[in-house]
Amino acid sequence: MNTFGKRLTLTTFGESHGKAIGCILDGVPAGLKIDEAFIQSELDRRKPGKTKLETGRKEDDKVEILSGVFEGLSTGTPIAMVIFNTNQKSKDYDNVKDLFRPGHADFTYFHKYGLRDYRGGGRSSARETAARVAGGAIAKLMLKEIGITIQSGLCEVDGIKAETIDFEHAKNSKLCALDPHKEKAQEEAVLNAKEAHDSVGGVVLTRATGVPIGLGEPLYYKLDAVLAEAMMGINAAKAVEIGDGVASTHLKGSQNNDAITPQGFASNHAGGTLGGISNGNTIIVKTHFKPTPSIFQPQQTIDKAGNPVTLELKGRHDPCVVIRGAVVTEAMMALVLADMALLNMGRKIDHLKALYPQN
Repeated sequence: MNTFGKRLTLTTFGESHGKAIGCILDGVPAGLKIDEAFIQSELDRRKPGKTKLETGRKEDDKVEILSGVFEGLSTGTPIAMVIFNTNQKSKDYDNVKDLFRPGHADFTYFHKYGLRDYRGGGRSSARETAARVAGGAIAKLMLKEIGITIQSGLCEVDGIKAETIDFEHAKNSKLCALDPHKEKAQEEAVLNAKEAHDSVGGVVLTRATGVPIGLGEPLYYKLDAVLAEAMMGINAAKAVEIGDGVASTHLKGSQNNDAITPQGFASNHAGGTLGGISNGNTIIVKTHFKPTPSIFQPQQTIDKAGNPVTLELKGRHDPCVVIRGAVVTEAMMALVLADMALLNMGRKIDHLKALYPQN
């Protein structure tokens, strides 16, 4: 499936080495101010080739809005956006045309469809996430109207864990690091892996503040469940934690329960959800990313005929996908929360009566 969401839906299209990638965002209410500079700034955060910590592929990732916006405002009709690819080097993939790269989707795509676009991974490439960031930027503009803010940063790289969390620092960090005291060690881990023709993984912490009580649709469209699905749908994501996540399994109920006071919750082990519904607390999500599968070391694999082959990759690849993945987690969280906000509008009869007063 290439479409995500219920009331606010995002459909993406395009391949890594195709002419363009893009998206259609449907369900945006009319009258929303569309800040194109902000949308571009979000894409600039994700675009490749900014530092030595990232892939050498350089794309401007200039977004063009094709429909759904008139005189700077959303019209209520589908918003189509396109980003043209300008820096492909498809010849770098000629040697893997008939091979399956370990850790990639080559093997499964070929066996599912009987063919595959081997150039940069085609549709399975993380390049597709630029379209999600474009759609997520508009979702953020929607959420801003109701006071919801989303932030992210790296809380772990190659096993080096943040001990302090500073989202303001992450904004200006080329590593998107949350802990300024661990940033140098984390950066060195990425560069050492790159020098060794290897890669490392890490963890992104994403949070949403200002979330009202009531977002989430039990039982089968729970807020935490959909957030987990959204994050797991990002390339290279292998695990998701809500709130304390795995750590909560090591606690007693008396330790894990969030006491409720007249001033609000005394803690936030639940990560902002109860019963699949937002409880007014900060939404906390950790997304764990595997090491980039594209490494420049000899690897054992097979070709399409099943023959054993030693693979040696060429091309330009991220030594740590987590760095550019942070803004993608924000986009996915924004899309989920905006969708949930739209779904929640008609859950009480008072909402309908306020919208449609009797004559």
